[in-house]
Amino acid sequence: MSLFFKPMNPPITDWRGRSVWLIGASSGIGLATARALHAAGARVVVSARKAELLQQFVDAHPNAQAVVLDVGDMAAIAQAAKYVQAQQGLDVVMYCAGYYQPVRATQYSLPEMLRHQDVNYTGALRVLEAVLPELLAQQSGHISLIASVAGFRGLPQSLAYGPTKAALINLAEALYYDLSPQGIGVSVITPGFVETPLVSGNDFPMPALISPAKAAQEIIKGWRQGAFQIHFPKRFTRLLQLLRVLPYRWYFALVRRGTGM
Repeated sequence: MSLFFKPMNPPITDWRGRSVWLIGASSGIGLATARALHAAGARVVVSARKAELLQQFVDAHPNAQAVVLDVGDMAAIAQAAKYVQAQQGLDVVMYCAGYYQPVRATQYSLPEMLRHQDVNYTGALRVLEAVLPELLAQQSGHISLIASVAGFRGLPQSLAYGPTKAALINLAEALYYDLSPQGIGVSVITPGFVETPLVSGNDFPMPALISPAKAAQEIIKGWRQGAFQIHFPKRFTRLLQLLRVLPYRWYFALVRRGTGM
């Protein structure tokens, strides 16, 4: 098989009995993916701060488990990782936690900038601190990080959000170099617009908007194919992939024209 068509990760084709820990799964893409994986036979553990939403998931999905967790609390993450490992094992760890508020330089807010960094990026680093030793010891498993097309290049109103997602993309790329030879899969998920609470306050048109359930199916399809980057909906994300290679003069002009900003 050609190097360019060979799966970059071990394909995940059968979820029956496989353990999955989804962090940030009380709503949106994380919740939809948890539902889809449970239906496929996975042993699902969901984590988030909101205990009542996690309990609703557990009540509706027999044998699923919930661990209340704040991604800003390293001690709690370490304890949760030990619990999940003891109860279920660690086959797939998916970091879905995300925070978004539109920020522009004309209304700069350091607290907002740091809040985005702590939830979207530093939280993922804390999770890696807790799970990497076990994954390396077992020489198997998969780590998946939800980034965004907003991490491809700078976008209007994304002063706080975009850099954190760019960091996640770069982090996943660096992790892949180190973990792939160890038998551990790494994937980065870069969605376009998905109808979640995260984007509910957007006051601009969101092209190619899709449902969380559709996003979950695209993610599972990407894992099945052994993909490194999982992006959707492709009619939108392919365009943004193309914009990544444009000279800045063209890029800024096209984005300004397209967004009116």
